[in-house]
Amino acid sequence: MPESIDPTGGGEREPVRLPDTDLESIEASVRKLLEQSAEQAKQLDSLSSAPPPPDFGAFGLPGFSGMPMPSAPPEPRPILELEGEEYEDELDALSDWVDDFLMAVYGVEVTTAAPWCRQWQEHDAVVAWLHALWLAYQQHKDPEAGPSGLFVWHRDFLTHAMAAVRAPGGPLSACMTDPDRPAHRLLPGLMPSVRSSSPEVEEPRTPGAPGQATG
Repeated sequence: MPESIDPTGGGEREPVRLPDTDLESIEASVRKLLEQSAEQAKQLDSLSSAPPPPDFGAFGLPGFSGMPMPSAPPEPRPILELEGEEYEDELDALSDWVDDFLMAVYGVEVTTAAPWCRQWQEHDAVVAWLHALWLAYQQHKDPEAGPSGLFVWHRDFLTHAMAAVRAPGGPLSACMTDPDRPAHRLLPGLMPSVRSSSPEVEEPRTPGAPGQATG
């Protein structure tokens, strides 16, 4: 306990006694400090034992650093622009859809008014038409197209494409017109157009020249 020096100079020290109210205040302050220290110690223990933050990149969530953004699906391309193995794979998938779905459901009887060809894959125009029809089918059967998506496909794509492919004067007109008589023939394409590099200037004729009438 603190001591004071006797002002008389005797050298004797007397203990300093604090009032009881001051002692209670100091004791309460010390108790509060001890409680705060204990609480801080608990927080430090919980932080040191906490699990690491979740790795959102493992779920492929965009917007988190260190993880690549998901790539968008490739844009569809017209089949006649493809080459090599890429063309063959696309043609195989198209053939499965045409044989298993399109012609099985919508392939009416083969007649002179609606010809067909079992080797339609060799007709470039037919391949292009049916591939475009297939792409439109995939788009309009998607849930984002809504409940009327397939109706729009029937109205705007199916009827028009099949009429063009199987027209009496269309690309298959020289092929099978009777189911009992399979036939396949490629129609010759048109010759390339002729375009002169520089137009010829016709010289004016003089009166009385051969081939020119005179009045």
